[in-house]
Amino acid sequence: MTRIRLVASDLDGTLLRSDRTVAPRTARAMAAARDAGIEVVWATARARHSVDTLARSCGFRGEAICANGAVTLDLADGTPEITGTVSIEVAEALAAMERVRTLVPGVVFANVGPTTFVAEPEYAALCDYADHHRTLDEMILEEQLPRMGEPMVKIVARHPEVPSHELYRLAVAAGIDGVELTHSGAPYVEMAASGVSKASALARLCAARGIAVEEVAVIGDAVNDIPMLMWAGTALCPQNALPEVLALADRVLPSNDDDGVARYLEELVA
Repeated sequence: MTRIRLVASDLDGTLLRSDRTVAPRTARAMAAARDAGIEVVWATARARHSVDTLARSCGFRGEAICANGAVTLDLADGTPEITGTVSIEVAEALAAMERVRTLVPGVVFANVGPTTFVAEPEYAALCDYADHHRTLDEMILEEQLPRMGEPMVKIVARHPEVPSHELYRLAVAAGIDGVELTHSGAPYVEMAASGVSKASALARLCAARGIAVEEVAVIGDAVNDIPMLMWAGTALCPQNALPEVLALADRVLPSNDDDGVARYLEELVA
């Protein structure tokens, strides 16, 4: 049996409990895995500031793939150092947003950088803190996007009436050139630069460490986890994952509220 050297886990719906916290058992299991020489990587749609807060809450000191693969963080010393970004070109962002607006009139947008969140006022009006882990005062509001002041790593789109899963379905069916569409189960559709995914970032990270794909296990529950589940040597899903995601699993773990990730890490260490 091939030894697992690296475990990459999604956060929301997978490693985090439904209350969006890291269980003490999970924190202990991640630390034990690290001590046993098994690298744990977080792979999430979340942004830098949110990942930093979570890492501080549980003592995580590893690598984090953020913004669905567009940003990589090193948290080894307890602070989030950005070690890589893949940005969307302005022309491609403008074209993608216009295409989505034409497809579904009434769509509103925000643009996300490695450290900045810039939203149309109409987008901000639809948000609550749980969506982006930012208060209204922490958002930059602009009538016309893009206007970042730093590289744009993600576009998020939502509609006041069309559910995000339906907006995602319509956008995928129509085809949006120049961007990578995905959906994390949040109330918005996400777009990164073409070719960017959790899988692409994870492949780069593993290549730099000399870790073969057969030595990698990944855990995820949502559509944005599908590329890395298909890429890795071992694909795992919590019991609460979407049906189309569960279909890719080599093994189904207990749910996120039943310490599925922790249990798997404990098995590896044992």
